[in-house]
Amino acid sequence: MAHQFPNLQLQSRRQWLSKIGSGFGLLALADVLASASGRRFPQASNTHARPAATRPPHFVARARRVIFLYMPGGPSHVDLFDPKPRLARDHGQPLPFEKPKLERTKTGNLLASPWKFSAHGQSGLPVSELLPRIASHADDLCVIRSMVADNINHTGAALQMCTGEQAFSRPSMGSWLTYGLGSENQNLPGFVVVSPAAVFQGAQLWASSFLPSAYQGTLIRDLNHPIANLRDPSGNSLRQRVKLDAFRELNELHKQERVMDSELDARIASFELAFRMQQEAPEAFDLSRESAATHRLYGTNEPTTELFGRQCLLARRLAERGVRFIQLFDAPKNNAWDHHGGLREDLPKRCAAVDQPIAALLTDLKSRGLLEETLVLWGGEFGRTPTAEGTNGREHHPFGFTMWMAGGGIRGGQAHGATDDFGWHAVRDIVHVHDLHATILHLMGLDHTLLTYRFGGRDYRLTDVYGNVVRQILA
Repeated sequence: MAHQFPNLQLQSRRQWLSKIGSGFGLLALADVLASASGRRFPQASNTHARPAATRPPHFVARARRVIFLYMPGGPSHVDLFDPKPRLARDHGQPLPFEKPKLERTKTGNLLASPWKFSAHGQSGLPVSELLPRIASHADDLCVIRSMVADNINHTGAALQMCTGEQAFSRPSMGSWLTYGLGSENQNLPGFVVVSPAAVFQGAQLWASSFLPSAYQGTLIRDLNHPIANLRDPSGNSLRQRVKLDAFRELNELHKQERVMDSELDARIASFELAFRMQQEAPEAFDLSRESAATHRLYGTNEPTTELFGRQCLLARRLAERGVRFIQLFDAPKNNAWDHHGGLREDLPKRCAAVDQPIAALLTDLKSRGLLEETLVLWGGEFGRTPTAEGTNGREHHPFGFTMWMAGGGIRGGQAHGATDDFGWHAVRDIVHVHDLHATILHLMGLDHTLLTYRFGGRDYRLTDVYGNVVRQILA
């Protein structure tokens, strides 16, 4: 090497990088660009050179972070949070009005819930016997019984719930929030997704789409090895630091002669984040640091609750370390809450798997003073029909279903809105998915009409051209 570059030892690093800039140094740069998505971003700014930097909200926020407990497949509202005495009375009878034309599979007569509801807490909020531990937090819950969505299929409905759009690629809710607010911890991702099994829609549900790629969710599938290749096998952090500095200087040299978009900045920033994560992430993801009492609380040592219990415990650890948006998928299998059949046998199992962990998360957040600044959201992409599919199942149902929220500026101990006597149509104080998104952004201190990104000649936002903040549920 010395005989090829006799003066190398006399040159500064910048001079050396300049000399090799048109040679093998740009091969590394080309590799970075080749591995990127290839999508062009028309909007570039210094903000995207530091994508995780904390940014001020539009107004005073009620919540600082979101934990979205996503139940893929669509949990049955009439069996869990929306009791219907009329449905029980008319069990086996035809639905007394015409069903909407939007129907996947024809369902039969009315199917009463096999499970009892009881009033809980000072508020007397009714919750199914399938969720006794979550029911103990009734006074913290705002149960929205009047949710509506626009798509009757999993793919479109889940996309709409997570991105606001049911057909085309759009940035996910977590991507919008980290784009708007950045992260409170520069050593961890601002948006983390935990899904032990593959979900039907896959990465579209946490993708950044046309937002810079730095805002996409970081997927964790294996809880025993949360982030692959996190540790540098050489163990030489100084050498890594020199490499990253070289990349950054090459980046700056490359940009001097070109009109650049934000993709390369975001890519280099992701390398920087990976370097910093080596210092903090191993500790953050290490559940063994928790006490035996905490593990008992979450049920991580019990076969039924172990998987979701570990997810919820990890969510608390990430929340207290400043991760902005945490999305947990209850995914021991694909669309685990999709009960077209086996309702009486499988729904109790799903509820048993998540009831203790979710209640533990609420208890833990509250005891640490985190619940008041953490917005917890529970639900799936739609509900299930009050009519029977076969003899022991329910079909997809976007016309009126239930989600609940807790913490982060929400007024607990209330049921907002209502479906009709059978649980079919939302009929009072209807909350569309766009309204839900507008409300979440509002609680995080963001005006959903102002959080925009210009792409393809127009300004996009999470709520598209719709959405109203549901002020009745705010504390």
